[in-house]
Amino acid sequence: MTNQANSPGSDQAWEELLQQLHKQPKAQPQPFFYARVHARLTAQAQPAGRWLPTWARRPAYVALLGLLVLVVSGDGIALHPAATSQYTNYPASLPASSLPR
Repeated sequence: MTNQANSPGSDQAWEELLQQLHKQPKAQPQPFFYARVHARLTAQAQPAGRWLPTWARRPAYVALLGLLVLVVSGDGIALHPAATSQYTNYPASLPASSLPR
């Protein structure tokens, strides 16, 4: 809870407090702040020798990409089960003697 003795109670007290806050100088960063940030970011940068992007180094992304390529490849072999018998294409109404040999 806030201390009731320190908080202003009237509108005039709040206005005075806000005016004091507006009169304070704006905060400035410490000297050479941006130079230190830039130096830290360049030190953490990737070396130029890596030819794979960062997302491709994760196995889950590589597996999803491979699955996506397989699904949209057009042949659909991986999505359909293999035929159980070579004779499933023959009509059942034909007698066995009329089947080609």
